[in-house]
Amino acid sequence: MLMRSWQPFTEIETIRQQLDKVFDQLATTKDNSEAAWMPALELVDAGDNFVLKAQLPGIDPKDVDVQVTREAISISGERRYENTDEKPGCVRSEFRYGKFHRVLTLPAQIQNDSVQAECKDGILTLTLPKVQEARNKVVKINLAEIAGTPANPALEQANQ
Repeated sequence: MLMRSWQPFTEIETIRQQLDKVFDQLATTKDNSEAAWMPALELVDAGDNFVLKAQLPGIDPKDVDVQVTREAISISGERRYENTDEKPGCVRSEFRYGKFHRVLTLPAQIQNDSVQAECKDGILTLTLPKVQEARNKVVKINLAEIAGTPANPALEQANQ
């Protein structure tokens, strides 16, 4: 009989991934609903900052609402429907229109009063400075000072 150790966290993660797939499929099958589409996000840890990019092509920045807390980012807005009656040659449109809402929980706290935003070429870029405690602190150890002092002063005196 083969004995395997039970790994509950691995099984929970598998269930979470399966549920995410189900909800993603439900969101993509609804046409003309408020959850018809969501902008893609990219979060990069850049040392002292996080850099969040959101793809918002064809969306006027005034139609986007960004709210930042110390732990999460909320991006919502709307891609407004273009009237195809004005374009008599339009036979088919697969563009996604409607409202969207994304909430992203951050891996570390940020200084939400110092966030910088830029919207260029349909990409919203947020620079999110981390709080001082969350930044990676690098401490340099000077080995030259350690080499000059004896490791055990009592041993050093005994050898003399």
